[in-house]
Amino acid sequence: MDILLLDALLPEAMAWLETRHSVEYRPELAEDLVALRNAAGQTRGIVFSRHTVITRALLDSLPSLKAVGRLHSGMRNTDLDACKERGIKVVYASSANERSSAEYLLGCLLLLYRRGIVSALMGRGHASAQMGRELHGSTVGILGLAPVAQTLADMLSGLGVRLIGYDPAVHHAAPIWDRLRIQPVSLPDLVSQADAVSVQMLYATRFKGFVNEKLLAACKPGQLWVGISRSALFDEGALALALSDGRIEACILDGADAAFAGDASPLNGLKNMFVTPRLSSHTREARLRSSWYVAHRMHEAIDAQYSAAEQPRSAFTNSL
Repeated sequence: MDILLLDALLPEAMAWLETRHSVEYRPELAEDLVALRNAAGQTRGIVFSRHTVITRALLDSLPSLKAVGRLHSGMRNTDLDACKERGIKVVYASSANERSSAEYLLGCLLLLYRRGIVSALMGRGHASAQMGRELHGSTVGILGLAPVAQTLADMLSGLGVRLIGYDPAVHHAAPIWDRLRIQPVSLPDLVSQADAVSVQMLYATRFKGFVNEKLLAACKPGQLWVGISRSALFDEGALALALSDGRIEACILDGADAAFAGDASPLNGLKNMFVTPRLSSHTREARLRSSWYVAHRMHEAIDAQYSAAEQPRSAFTNSL
């Protein structure tokens, strides 16, 4: 076969790809690497599931592989150096989920601003009616200028929200702040001024525990937090303490690691801590965009290899 799918393309994109290549959908192989190696020995392209780890050893066992892809943004489970060394094209739809993720964050903010809705929806009982507030006229802190933040900023500006922001990788004088109508501030100022904080900061290991007790000590009382960043960005103990003493009124995080609010976590059992199972990117529209993008890019990668095999070798074809 030309292309093996461990994750499903939407039918429209799948049908298009099948008219150009031999394609098999075998999701069960995502959990059985031995069977995957046996089945994909001659495969030129594989679309991996989110959780399958693409290691150097796995790539060594697939000598015909020319392209790897994922339908989800981010390639943290992929050995990119090993792919580069082997000339394997890496395909993922980096921007397909931006709007769906921005809408998720906006929706979470709207829910939290109307106090008690989230608890009621999650079956935690009907609390007495609490006074909510409107997003319009409030201050939202944008922590991290990942691409989704740019879409979110546009949505919030349209609702009359004052935006302040911080990103450790973006200078306060960078023109992007003005373009997004976000006032750049220091990190302590962001948490001391914002009524709510949206976290979409790109994660690197040096940012483990970035949201810690020192930072949360400066929180404006009753602050609301929403986020789609890696849960490793948060110090669990510090977040639990802030949720318990009222500095943070409620927090919704999407796609947190299983242990983040698990049985051994200080966050476990807190009624104002909510974790959703990676819903931010889970829309039909985002899936359609990513399916078409991956289908087209995988076709191009495989087609280029076929074309190169049919042509005389040259400096140009050697560079493909």
